Amino acid sequence: MNHLTIYQDNYTNATVISNRFIDEYMKAANDAQLKIYLYLIRMMSAGLSTSVSEIADVFNYTEKDVLRALKYWEQNQLLSLDYDENRNLTGLHLRDLNPAVPAAAAVPENATAPPVQAPGCVVPISSHPTVPNAPAEEENAYAKPNYTTEQLKAFKSDEATSRLLFIAEQYLKKTLSASEIKSILFISDRLGFSEDLIDHLIQYCVGRGKKDLRYIEKVAINWAQEGIITPKQASGYAHKYDKTVYDIMKALGRTSMPTQAEISYITRWTKEFDFEFDIISAACERTVLATDKHRFEYADSILSSWHKAGIHHRNEIKTLDNHFRQTKAAKTFTSNKFNQFKQNSYNFDELEKELLSN
Repeated sequence: MNHLTIYQDNYTNATVISNRFIDEYMKAANDAQLKIYLYLIRMMSAGLSTSVSEIADVFNYTEKDVLRALKYWEQNQLLSLDYDENRNLTGLHLRDLNPAVPAAAAVPENATAPPVQAPGCVVPISSHPTVPNAPAEEENAYAKPNYTTEQLKAFKSDEATSRLLFIAEQYLKKTLSASEIKSILFISDRLGFSEDLIDHLIQYCVGRGKKDLRYIEKVAINWAQEGIITPKQASGYAHKYDKTVYDIMKALGRTSMPTQAEISYITRWTKEFDFEFDIISAACERTVLATDKHRFEYADSILSSWHKAGIHHRNEIKTLDNHFRQTKAAKTFTSNKFNQFKQNSYNFDELEKELLSN
């Protein structure tokens, strides 16, 4: 099929999208996140301003949907959000996706800060390159801020938040401490989880016997990294995740959240080796009996050898074991067969005398 040449009649009224956005970010984003980001680019290109409520009206979303999408792009460092002292959104900056500019071309030291507007006003949109040596909090989109007492009070005073905290206390069967409330504030504020998703998150963790807010935070960050924004998405992801990761963790005697290195091992076994759980489970059983340390590495050595041997079903493992034992026995016999006869000791001087006398 011939290549198609694409022509455009008007080059003056256009919105330019970075190739890097298409190559690196577009695939992972959901429909709402894509629409809102492209709309922001379009408004910026036209030198216009917009607001959360206006974006919600344009796409028939709720304002919470819009805020979650904005926070998703903030987590991916494609934009940064500005807040006033009461944590009201006042502005955003779209980041330049082109390679970092030289230091001489960086933002001038006398550059003015974006205007702070009252809640409910339009959200100004501007674009600037990433400033070198940005604060660590900007570099880590999942860093937990040091919330002030005033921010905590404002969070607790919200009617919807009060209901959510009450539900959380029912699940956890205790009164939440200030630190635990800050954890829920972090999940809501920084990760952009809706009330329904936080409710589902706590149910999910408590249902697995995990009531520590630090553990719940880790699960929330993992969901955020996967782009989960609804309880339905979380349920589907959790089901898939449980069947592959947590069963293997349990088989290896692990009860903690898997580390990234452990996830890499599991992905290798399930994706690269394409092993079903029954084969992985057999390797885990042998690992647990053999060692208390470095179990993932030990299991990986077993599964790597099985993959190299072409194992596809668990019943083939027994055949491989029998072959291994036979090979080992044959090697042992070969190495010892010359040592199985009684050794004679000769007195060569006496033997020589006897031969000469004859």
